[in-house]
Amino acid sequence: MNKKIVLRTFLHAIIAVAYIFGVAFLMSSAERIFGKEPNVFGPAVFLLLFVLSAAVMSILVFGKPTLLYLDNQKKEALIFLFYTIGWLLVALAAIFCFLIIF
Repeated sequence: MNKKIVLRTFLHAIIAVAYIFGVAFLMSSAERIFGKEPNVFGPAVFLLLFVLSAAVMSILVFGKPTLLYLDNQKKEALIFLFYTIGWLLVALAAIFCFLIIF
């Protein structure tokens, strides 16, 4: 297997996990940021963050495989996609293990 693809998919997965943790931190701190009083900004920021997160995660997971596929490199596109998803699964398993142990 091409080491460049493995490394790049690992990098995409690490960036995705870091982004997810950043969003989770922001959401857990939302009350401190926006206050306890209900206003229009809280839901608006949440929806904007939801749309932005969908776009960022789509680019990280499906962006490069789509470009490879459109460049008629179908096998490489599928390999890239499944390696990225595999790394995300490894990250999920590692987080579960961390939560069980600690």
